[in-house]
Amino acid sequence: MAKPDLYRCTECGWSGVKWLGQCPECQAWGSVDEVGGVTKASLQPGRIITPAKPIAEIDVASAIARSSGVPELDRVLGGGIVPGAAILLAGEPGVGKSTLLLAVSAESAKANMKVLYVTGEESASQVRLRAERLKALHPNLFLAAESDLGVLLAHVDQVKPDLLIVDSVQTISTQSVDGSPGGVTQVREVAGALIRVAKERALATILVGHVTKDGSIAGPRLLEHLVDVVLNFEGEKHTRLRLVRAIKNRFGATDEVGCFDLNENGIEGLADPTGLFLSRHSEPVPGTCITVAMEGRRPLLAEIQALVGGASNNTNPRRTTSGLDNARAMMTLAVLELRAGIPLAGRDTYLATVGGMKLTEPAADLALALAVGSAAKGFALPSDLIALGEVGLAGEVRKVNGIQQRLNEAARLGFTRAIVPDLKGELKIPGMEILEVTRLTTALERVRLT
Repeated sequence: MAKPDLYRCTECGWSGVKWLGQCPECQAWGSVDEVGGVTKASLQPGRIITPAKPIAEIDVASAIARSSGVPELDRVLGGGIVPGAAILLAGEPGVGKSTLLLAVSAESAKANMKVLYVTGEESASQVRLRAERLKALHPNLFLAAESDLGVLLAHVDQVKPDLLIVDSVQTISTQSVDGSPGGVTQVREVAGALIRVAKERALATILVGHVTKDGSIAGPRLLEHLVDVVLNFEGEKHTRLRLVRAIKNRFGATDEVGCFDLNENGIEGLADPTGLFLSRHSEPVPGTCITVAMEGRRPLLAEIQALVGGASNNTNPRRTTSGLDNARAMMTLAVLELRAGIPLAGRDTYLATVGGMKLTEPAADLALALAVGSAAKGFALPSDLIALGEVGLAGEVRKVNGIQQRLNEAARLGFTRAIVPDLKGELKIPGMEILEVTRLTTALERVRLT
């Protein structure tokens, strides 16, 4: 009796012996294709090229990461780029992916590494002009404008690079399979071929990926499973701040964040990006409060600003937020009015962060409440004060994670007072006065807002 054909999902790689209209793994419709069944010939043992060894005898020298020359990127990658690693860098158009990779290419070339940069979206002259503006010209940096996989591999054979950058994988196509460039079949075949070459030659490879409207990586989901590292490059187009996050990392942690400043001179790593998120006032201004957010394992100081209008007969006052979670902000305003007696009914309220910072964690609740209370009362908070804590619906102030790390960062930057949840006096920070509170009303009393 003949064995049934095998069917595989082109999105996530699920396989089965029965065709289905919807993949049971990723729920995608129309993604299950027939790929052929298991034959007797495929079960025959093949020739061993590299014999198996006891795990203790495996040489790890070839798997040691080497620096990319960009410290912020090394932080996210877990120390640097591992030879043979396949890295997928995804982000929205215009966010600065090509600019970042040109900087990586230049720094790697300066470290006596051969770099091959293959662009499928721009001409070689366009990339050269950008590289000249970024001062990324170097004899070890080779550039090719190609969109055919076979020609790309020929360039790899000719240059023999230590680092290969393909910008982007959706623009490369191969004649061995049907479909247009960027299609599911083409992307899967091209990525699979490039990753095989990377593993066989210990060639570090960075693939640039496009994203869809909802922010997910375009193409088959299998692409994310094939690569070793998936990086997401994000940032608002009207701000200079750019963040690189690791979604998947076989060589390090996935909770690190790299910060970059994209300006007219190129892109620069920000070892201390706090200055982007704080405004400098010559004198204290009502309606501002500083908090410390956690981006991965990295503490960043952020400023929350509030503006509260005068009382009016408007039954539907405006509530506008920028950079804050709208639902949490509205909840905090309700608690502030009902539990702490701050009059906000009929008053327009505007809430924002500085520098395009996005705050969604509950640790910013207390700073938001103090900023609104300060704006409503017209009383400026001390410039050396920070606030941390989650505010509950009953008006209580709850603990948040990483308090010591947050306070250490604030103390390093010169803040001398902090309002935090009740820690039972267990935490001591040299040079900082820690004010512990259990209720929102107590926090307001400490800063003379009640």
